[in-house]
Parts: sequence; C-alpha cells; structure tokens
Amino acid sequence: MSSTRRVVIAVFPGVDLLDVTGPAEVFALTNRETGGAAGYQVELAGQTRGEVATSAGLRLVADLSFDEVDGVLDTLLVPGAVDAGPGGQVARVDDDVVAWVARVTPLARRVVSVCMGAHLLAAAGLLDGKTATTHWSTAARLAAEHPEITVDPDPIFVRCGSVWTGAGISSCMDLALALVAEDLGDEVALTVARQLVMYLKRQGGQSQFSVPLSRPPATRRDIDDLRMFIVDHLDGDLSAGALAVRMCLSERHFARVFRQETGTTPGAYVEAARVEAARRLLEGTDQPLDQVAAVCGLGSVETLHRALRKRIGTTPAAYRRRFRMTA
Repeated sequence: MSSTRRVVIAVFPGVDLLDVTGPAEVFALTNRETGGAAGYQVELAGQTRGEVATSAGLRLVADLSFDEVDGVLDTLLVPGAVDAGPGGQVARVDDDVVAWVARVTPLARRVVSVCMGAHLLAAAGLLDGKTATTHWSTAARLAAEHPEITVDPDPIFVRCGSVWTGAGISSCMDLALALVAEDLGDEVALTVARQLVMYLKRQGGQSQFSVPLSRPPATRRDIDDLRMFIVDHLDGDLSAGALAVRMCLSERHFARVFRQETGTTPGAYVEAARVEAARRLLEGTDQPLDQVAAVCGLGSVETLHRALRKRIGTTPAAYRRRFRMTA
C-alpha cells in the first residue's frame, strides 16, 4: 500500500479559485492515473471550517480550521488573493494567514506558493535569501518590499531548496505537474499532462510571456498588426527597411514610431521573436540546429548560437538538453 502524500491548501476570503482548484485537480488526476498509488490526499484549511468565498464568487469548503492543522504534511500550498490598488493589482497579505503559514511550515516537507501567494511566504520570512517568482504584475512590489529576496519576474516557477514559488495563474498547473514529476517521475507527470491536454514540460525556466504578450498593446492598431505579422513570418525579410515599407513609412520614422509604441527597436523585437520560436523548436522537436535556425529566420547555426547566448545565456544544445519535452 502506498504512503499518503498529505497536501494542505490554504483558503481564505477572496482567494483566487484556480490557484486552489488547479493543483488539486492535478493531484486528483494523478491518483486516478496511478490507481491510487500516488497517494495524494488534499485538504483545504481555512480560518474556520466551512464555506469560503473565492475571487470568482464560487465557494469552497474548508475541511479543517488553521488551528486544527497538525501532524506531518507532505506539501503546504499557499495560493494568493488580489486587491485593486491605485497603481494596479496589489497582493492581499492577511496577518492571520501569514502567522499560520509560519507556524505550520516546519511540519511540511515542502512549501509551495501559487501566484501572489509568494507575498504571504515573503511576509512569513520563508523567502529570505532565496530566489522566487510571482505574478508579473506584483513582482516589482515584492522586490521593493522584500529586498532580501531575489525576485525573478520571468519564470513560470522557481524551486529554491524545499520552497517552490509559481507565477500566475494557469502556471499553477505547470507547477503542480513539476511536483508530481519530482514525486513520481516524468512518465507519470506526462500521463497526467496528456489527460489535462497540457504540454509537459513547460519548464520553470520558461518565460511567463510570449514575445507578443511581453509588451502592452500599442496605441496604434497598425503596430499591433505588425507585431503579429512578424511572429507569423519569422523566416522572411524582417529588416527595419522591409518593415518600414510594409508600414508605408520612412525607415527613420518607422523606427521612431515602433520604439515609441513598443519600448524597443524593430531589430530587437524581431530577434526576441526568433529566439522564442527557436526555443520552442529546441524543446519540442529533434530538428537539426541548421533547420531550427532557418525556420526561425536566424539564418545560420552561428547566428542561432549568438542569439541564444545573448538572450538567455546558454547554447542551443545546452538548452535542448535541459528543456527537451518527453516524447
């Protein structure tokens, strides 16, 4: 008979629904796919037993109160909640939840935050001296409020010893699959991912954003259209001159407008889009490097090497070894 892996998830008023139900679904499906051998036992803990209203308006039911949580835990999972602030989204940091997290952490083999739950771990002192991530919209605030933490806003999750932090919001599923892979191996995680119709693995080192999403929408519709055109025609002529002609602008005026609307140069944007496409091919295919370079518009293996070293600090071969999806 398999041992039980006890997972306790904190719930509190306004908690993000998917932060709770996403990982819970991954663990439940893992139990099903292993015939119960995975042994995940998910419990919801709240300030009191009973109903808890989530950010979506739907209600969850806490199985036990914070005071009733004792004994050994395999995983303590802390989701997040958000409030509207004058400068945008603000993570909700409830002192009672923070105190409880600090108290029960010694009972857990590992501690996991989802999305803005990282702010709760930070307030409890669990991220001091560690690298962590959170939802991109509050990463700067987390870094400013906790300078003792190295906040990386780009990855979808980060593991630092026994503490895992995840970005928002759907990345909670990727994080949960990574936990399953740690516990039971990649093959089980792959089986679960297939049932969920998810990629395995969207690795923790991958960016929260694709290139088109990494910049806010432009005020000019034609610039947004051009950004999509670039992504769809990476192997074409995407020089500043060719793009300027497409926009019916002089090259100088086009470069000025593009930087004003996107915060970067046409050349840098095109290179970023091509590197992103190359990363996807390195992760998901066995195409030779010269084909990867050609498909992505980087031209040669030498240019592919140079672009990846510049953008992500590694070589194509090293990146493929680390992030190649299980076939």
